[in-house]
Amino acid sequence: MFILKRQDVEIFNIKHPTLDQLIPIINYQRQTFRLLQVFPLNQVQEALALWRDLTDNKGKACILLEEPDRYTLWGKIKPEQLNINSKVGEVSLKSLVKGSLLLLQAVYTDIEDLLGARQAKLFQKDFKKFLEKVDLTEKSPEAVNYLLAIDPLSAEQLPTWQEAQILNLLQEIHRLGKRYFGDSDFTTNALESLADMSADEQSGFIQWLKQSSLGKLWQ
Repeated sequence: MFILKRQDVEIFNIKHPTLDQLIPIINYQRQTFRLLQVFPLNQVQEALALWRDLTDNKGKACILLEEPDRYTLWGKIKPEQLNINSKVGEVSLKSLVKGSLLLLQAVYTDIEDLLGARQAKLFQKDFKKFLEKVDLTEKSPEAVNYLLAIDPLSAEQLPTWQEAQILNLLQEIHRLGKRYFGDSDFTTNALESLADMSADEQSGFIQWLKQSSLGKLWQ
C-alpha cells in the first residue's frame, strides 16, 4: 500500500490493554497501523517481498517503513482494537478525552488572550487542516468550533476517541502551541486547566501523559 520514510510518519507507543507492554503504532492518512515485523537493512528484499505478498495477494493495507537502520512492516488495524477495555491503566478513556479537550481549549484561549484575535483565527485554520487529515470528528465546517466550545466537564456526550487518537491530538496541540508561542513554556499554563477536573481524573491524566510517548513534550 505505502512505502514511506521515517520522516513521513510519527510513531507512538501506547500501553497494551491487557499486557504490561507497549505497542508501537503509526497514524497515517486517518488510518492506524500496528508494527508487524522488523527487518535489518540487509534484508530489504525479504521486507519488500512480504509487503507485496500482503498487499497484492492478500489485500491487506500495509506500510513498509524505511528507517535509518532497519525496515519495518506495519499492518492496518481499527483504533478500537487497541483498547479492549475502556481503561488505559487506571485512567478511563473518558478522562483522557476530557483532559485533552481542556488542553486544546487552554492553548487556544491563551493564543486569543495573549496574541490577539487574528492569531486565534489563524490557529483555528491550522487546526481545521489537521482535523481534515485525521479521524477525530465528522468532516464538518463546525468541527473546530465544536471542539473549542464544548464543555468537557459537563457535556453529556464527548468524542469517543481511542488512546492513539488522543495522542495524535495532543501532539498536534503541542506542535501548534510551540509554533505560535515560539517555545514550550505555554504548556505550564495549559496544564493548569486540568485543575477543573476531579482530583482523581487530574492525577490519572497527568500520570498517563508522563508515561506516554509525549511525556517529554508536556513536562
